[in-house]
Amino acid sequence: MKKYLNFLKKAFSEEETDYTKISIRSAVLLLAIPMMLEMAMESVFALVDLYFVGHLKESGFAIQTVGLTESVLTIIYSIAIGMSMAATAVVARRIGEKNPEQASRSAAQVISVSFVVTSVLSILGVVYAEEILILMGSKPDAAAYGKDFTRIMMGSSVIIMLLFLINGIFRGAGNAAIAMKSLWIANIANIILCPILIRGLGPIPAMGLTGAAVATTIGRSTGVLYQLYHIFIADSLVRIKTIYFKPDFKLIMSIIKIAMPGIFQFVIASCSWIFLAKLVATTGGEDASAGYQTALRLMMFFMLPAWGLSNAASTLVGQNMGAGEMIRAEQSVMKTVKYNVIFMLLVSLLFLILGDFLVGFFTEQIEIKNYAKNALHIMSIGFVFYGIGMVTINAFNGAGDTWTPTCLNFFGFWMFQIPLAYVLSKYFEMGPKGVFISIPVAETLITIIAFILFKKGKWKNVKV
Repeated sequence: MKKYLNFLKKAFSEEETDYTKISIRSAVLLLAIPMMLEMAMESVFALVDLYFVGHLKESGFAIQTVGLTESVLTIIYSIAIGMSMAATAVVARRIGEKNPEQASRSAAQVISVSFVVTSVLSILGVVYAEEILILMGSKPDAAAYGKDFTRIMMGSSVIIMLLFLINGIFRGAGNAAIAMKSLWIANIANIILCPILIRGLGPIPAMGLTGAAVATTIGRSTGVLYQLYHIFIADSLVRIKTIYFKPDFKLIMSIIKIAMPGIFQFVIASCSWIFLAKLVATTGGEDASAGYQTALRLMMFFMLPAWGLSNAASTLVGQNMGAGEMIRAEQSVMKTVKYNVIFMLLVSLLFLILGDFLVGFFTEQIEIKNYAKNALHIMSIGFVFYGIGMVTINAFNGAGDTWTPTCLNFFGFWMFQIPLAYVLSKYFEMGPKGVFISIPVAETLITIIAFILFKKGKWKNVKV
C-alpha cells in the first residue's frame, strides 16, 4: 500500500522526471493520473453550470443556452487545443533533446500568436452573442434570455485559450501536476461562486443564468493566474522570460506549420458537433436539444479524463522521439491504448446501467430526461473505439504529424458523419435518434483507419 501511495504522491508532485528513462508503465501512469484529473476538472465547469441552471425557472431555455454556447465555444477550444498541441509537440521534443531554454522560447511564441488570434474572435462573440444563438437554432425568445450568458462566455475566450495553451506547455515538459492543479483551483472557485452568483447571497443579487457565466470566467481566470506564476516566476523546467516574446519568425512559422492543421483538426470536429446540435434542435425542438446537451455534458465528463490519459501518449511520443527512442515511443502508445480501453469499457457499462439516474441529477423534466437517456445509451456503444482513437490521434499529434488526424477528421466527420446524421434524421424520419446513431458509427470508422495508419509508422519521420 505504501508503494502505491508513494507513486500517487509522485504523480501529484511537481518533481521533474525523465520519462525517456523510467519504465514505460510508470511513465504512462505518472503522466496519465494528473492528466486524467486535469481533464475531469475541465469537464466539471460545464456540469456545474448545467446543474445549477437546470433548476432555474426557465430551465429549458437555460440548459439550451449553456449547451449551444458550449458548442460555439468549441471553435475557441479548437484554436486553443490546436495551439497547445503544437506547444506540447515542440516543447516535448526540445525537452527530449535536453534543451529547456529553446522549449521556453517556443512556449512564449505560441502564447503570443494565440493571444492575438483569440482576441479577435472574443470581440466578435461579444458583439454578436444573440445572433450566434439564433444561428445555432435557438428561438428569438430563448436567445434573448441567454444572450448575456453567451456574451460573457465568448468575451472570456482569451482566458479559455490561455488555460488550455499553458497546460499544453506544462504537459509537453512532462509536468502534468501543475496543469492538473490549475484546473483544480479554477473549479473550486467556480463551484463556490456558481450558487452564490446564480441564486444570490446576502448583498449579492441573484444573477440567474448570467451568474453562471461570471462564476466560470472568474474561476478560469484564477487558474490562469496560477499558471502564469509557474511559467514566469517559479523555478520550473519551462520558464519564460520577457525577452522570449520578441518575435522569432522562423520559430513562429515552425509552430504554425504544426498548429494550423491541428486547429483545422479540431475546427472540423467542432463544426461537426455544431451541425449535429443544430440538427437535433430543428428536428426535435427545445426538449430534444436540452436532452442532447445534457447527454453531451455527461459524456464529456467521462470522455475528457480519457482524453487526458491519451495525452500521456502525446508527451511520451514527443519526448522519446527527441531522445531518439522510436521503439519506446510506439510501445508507450500501445500501453496507453490498453489503459484507455479498460477505462472506456467501464464508462460504457456505467452509462448503460445508470444512465437514467445520471440524467435525473441534472433535470426533472420527463421529455428532456428521455432524450438525454436515449442519447447516452446510443453514444456509449462506441466508447471503447473512442478510447483507442483518442490515443492514436494524440500519438500523431505528439509526433508533430497533425495533418493525418486532420484528414481523418475531415473524412470521418464532414464526409461521413454529417451526411449520415442528415439522412437518418430527415429522410428516414428518425429525428434526433438518427443524429445520436451517427456519432458512434463515425467515431468507430475514424478509429479503425487511424490505428491502421499508426501501425504503418510514417509519423516516425516527422521533424519539428
